[in-house]
Amino acid sequence: MKLFHWLAASGQDIAIDLGTVNTVIYVRGRGIVLNEPSVIALETRDGRRHVKVVGNEAKPMMGKTPANIEAIRPLRDGVIADIDIAEQMIKHFIDKALGGPSRLRRRSHVVICVPSGSTPVERRALRDAATNAGAVSVRLLEEPLAAAIGACLPVTEPRGAMVVDIGGGTTEVAILSLGGIAYSASARVGGDKLDEMIAAHVRRKHNMMIGEMTAERIKLTIGSAVAPEGRGQAMLIKGRDLVNGRPSEIEIFESEMAEALAEPVGQIIGAVRDALERTAPELSADIIDEGITLTGGGALLRYLDQAISEATGLPVRVADEALICVAMGAGKAFEDQSYHGILMAA
Repeated sequence: MKLFHWLAASGQDIAIDLGTVNTVIYVRGRGIVLNEPSVIALETRDGRRHVKVVGNEAKPMMGKTPANIEAIRPLRDGVIADIDIAEQMIKHFIDKALGGPSRLRRRSHVVICVPSGSTPVERRALRDAATNAGAVSVRLLEEPLAAAIGACLPVTEPRGAMVVDIGGGTTEVAILSLGGIAYSASARVGGDKLDEMIAAHVRRKHNMMIGEMTAERIKLTIGSAVAPEGRGQAMLIKGRDLVNGRPSEIEIFESEMAEALAEPVGQIIGAVRDALERTAPELSADIIDEGITLTGGGALLRYLDQAISEATGLPVRVADEALICVAMGAGKAFEDQSYHGILMAA
C-alpha cells in the first residue's frame, strides 16, 4: 500500500525509457509526450562547455560541428557513458515533457527502465542522473518487463511469454511469468551495431567512408535480415572516397546490406536460441502457443521476424508501436496497481 501511495501522489509522475538512440518519456494521465534522439550538443565558451541544443535539434549536428561545438550521445550500450552530460540531457527532456523549468517544484516520482544485465554501478548512475535532474524519488523497471507490458503480454499470469527487445545498444531477451523474469540475457548488439556493420561494409567493399547518420538511413531504407532474390532495392549514397579523398556518390543494393548485417542478426538469433534452450519445459510449452514478441527500434529491421521464426520454428510478431513499447509499459506499471509489485527501489 505504501508503494501505491508513492505512485499516486502526483499527476506529474513520469516514466523514462532512456535509450542509447532515443529517449521516450511517458507522463501519468497524458501518455507519451516526448520521443527524441539521445543526443546533446555542447558549445565551448570561455573555456567552459554549455548546452546548446538537445534531442531533435542536436542530432542533425552529429559529424558536422565546428571545433567549438560537440554533439555527444552520453549513453552507450544501454548505459550511461558520461554521467554529467547525461544529467543535463535528462534535465532538458524532463523540463520539456513537463512544460518547462517552472514546473520543477511539481515534479515527483520517476520510473526509469534499465537493461536486465546492467550492474549495480550502472543502475546507481541512472538513479543519480535522474535525481540530480530534479526527480524527488526514483524507481527502476527492467526493460524486458516494461517491453512486455507495453506489448500487452500476459506477464502477471502463470503463463510463459517471451519478449526480445532490440534497442540501440543492447538486445534484451527474456522469458516472463507471474510478474517476474524466469530467464533473461542481454547481448551488446542493437541498432548501433547494425549501423557500424553497414559503414564497415561500404568502407571495405566500395572504399567509401560514410557517417553514422548515413549508415542509419541506409539501414532504414534498404536494411534487411534476409537476402532478397537478386540484388533487391537500390539506393544512392554519398560519402568520402578513400582512394582520392574526394566526395563521391555510389549505388548500393539490398542484397549487400543483408550480407553486411548477417553477423549482428546472427548474434540476435543466437541469444534467442540460448534463451529457449535454458527455458523450463512448462514455459517452453506456453511459448509454442504464445510465440515470440519483438519490441524496440531494431525489431523494425525488415524480415527480422521472419529470420527468427525460421531459426526457431516458432511464430514471431513485431509488437504494435514497437519503438515506444518500453516507455508505454513503464507508464502502465505505475498507473495500473496490478503491476506495482514489479517496480524496484533504485
